[in-house]
Amino acid sequence: MKIITQAIVLTAILLGGCSPSPKDTLLYIGTYTDTGSEGIYCYQFNKESGEMTPKFITPHKENPSFLTISPDQKYLYAVSEVTESPDFASGSVSAYQILDSGELEKINQQATGGLHPCHVTVSPDGQFVVASNYSSGSLSCFERQADGGLKEMMQLIQHAGTGADSVRQSAPHAHSALFTSKGLLISADLGTDQLDFYHYDERGKEFQPAEQASLEMNPGAGPRHFAFSPDEQFIYVANELDATISVLKKEGAKYELLESISSVPADFSGVNYGADVHLSPNGRFVYCSNRGHNSIAVFERLDDGRIRLLQTESVRGDWPRNFTLSPDGRFLLVANQKSNNITVFWVDQKTGLLTYTGNQLELMAPVCLQFLER
Repeated sequence: MKIITQAIVLTAILLGGCSPSPKDTLLYIGTYTDTGSEGIYCYQFNKESGEMTPKFITPHKENPSFLTISPDQKYLYAVSEVTESPDFASGSVSAYQILDSGELEKINQQATGGLHPCHVTVSPDGQFVVASNYSSGSLSCFERQADGGLKEMMQLIQHAGTGADSVRQSAPHAHSALFTSKGLLISADLGTDQLDFYHYDERGKEFQPAEQASLEMNPGAGPRHFAFSPDEQFIYVANELDATISVLKKEGAKYELLESISSVPADFSGVNYGADVHLSPNGRFVYCSNRGHNSIAVFERLDDGRIRLLQTESVRGDWPRNFTLSPDGRFLLVANQKSNNITVFWVDQKTGLLTYTGNQLELMAPVCLQFLER
């Protein structure tokens, strides 16, 4: 009987060894370091409980306020949201290799030629990295080296214009940029109330205005961040200044403004600024963060792409600058900049509604959350 039992145990171990190992889910956190943060933090994320366990800290003392991970998941890029980086008379972008352990190994760092870069993105093929310089109102375009590092800046795209708000929109303020799956580069400029569109010209080896060069948003809206529907027929724009979500619909080869919906309840009378926006992995719901109202607004996507406000859930913190959904869409995590905490919510997969899990992480000035699952 003893021999049979040992054989059963051995068989179970062998079978378990043949089964695929569970995916490792890491959370990288960008911060503002002028409040005492040490740089970029990495935590292990528990996909069952929503708890976070510390793993690594990558020293980066120049406000790594926005991070992005390359499509092949091998590299991480971080802005330095400053007016001057060491050795550079501007902000900069750093390239890191993501090691098997999840630790970050710095490859190199390049100047953006602009002030306060606040966002960075990578093209779908991994060839280009683009940073948005807020204070300068420009885009910095880089080609990626074979090792994941950045070549010197290949192009600086300077925006021009003003907006309706004489204080916040007296000059261009490029706030974010994303590529479509086909390589179209779109930029949101808070200062000019525009989305600008660019395509890469192979002959000239630079980005040029696309067939639709720009799209005017509502005066004084202040477009900040945006997200695509899964089929890219719709764009959902988080407007900072008028605290709305704008829905853009693709008509032929061009996008048009379909509607703009407030992200706070009708009876709210305080000051509020929109920040970040994301869609659920299934594309059925739109989420955005409200700074001032300190909530996450949950919208249902209707069949025609329009949205309907379902919920505004308290973030249990102050100034939710950035948030993200876990890769499986079961959790939503919020980086609350002023209250120095990250809060975790369950996402109801059927209704899209949020419920606070009770889990939170204390961390100085968290402002960007990026998941890596591998």
